Amino acid sequence: MSTDIYGGIEFRHPHFGTDFYEGDPWVAAMDLWTLYDETDYTAFGLLFGARNYVGFQPLAPGRGLPVDLSSRMRSQLGSWVASGEMDSASWVTWAELDSLDPSTTPEEFVGRVTWHKASLPSTSRRQFVCRPWPSELLSVVGVPPADLHSTTERVEWTTGDLVCAYEPLTAGAVLGPETHWPHVFAVMRALAGRFGGDGVRLVVAFD
Repeated sequence: MSTDIYGGIEFRHPHFGTDFYEGDPWVAAMDLWTLYDETDYTAFGLLFGARNYVGFQPLAPGRGLPVDLSSRMRSQLGSWVASGEMDSASWVTWAELDSLDPSTTPEEFVGRVTWHKASLPSTSRRQFVCRPWPSELLSVVGVPPADLHSTTERVEWTTGDLVCAYEPLTAGAVLGPETHWPHVFAVMRALAGRFGGDGVRLVVAFD
């Protein structure tokens, strides 16, 4: 059974605590699904420790829902998390995301290899690899066209009727331009320009 991500982006209201503002301390800015619509356990593990099969040191694991969660986010996630329909929940500020070292890697694996038949993309398979690559994998995908030890970008090649690709397991690649995460980060960065890095956060839950 797959694990999906839910949640949204919030900002801290600049007038909270004043006499003339009586609303929530945090305000929901945008639902996550409008910016991110993927299921990538590698990214989930890196950011929140969910399905962390490759062994990243997660940035913000298992924090639960914030006690000062906005009314809108609480109505969307609160009852699901409380009833156990969601496996876990957490949150992370833009300041934390912005400080994440893009060269961060898990301890064991160095990358992931995918391959599929050129005429049938739905046959795609994936395997995480350490160094050196296992001989049984090389017998399937062939020898890559370049030394991949220091690559920071996706590399593709063909072997017979297979289309193969290698992606390094760095934070920069896992959250990179081939994913939906840059959309999320662009909105958070823009909001942080007004409300500060610690005043913008992503709140998520997993089913």
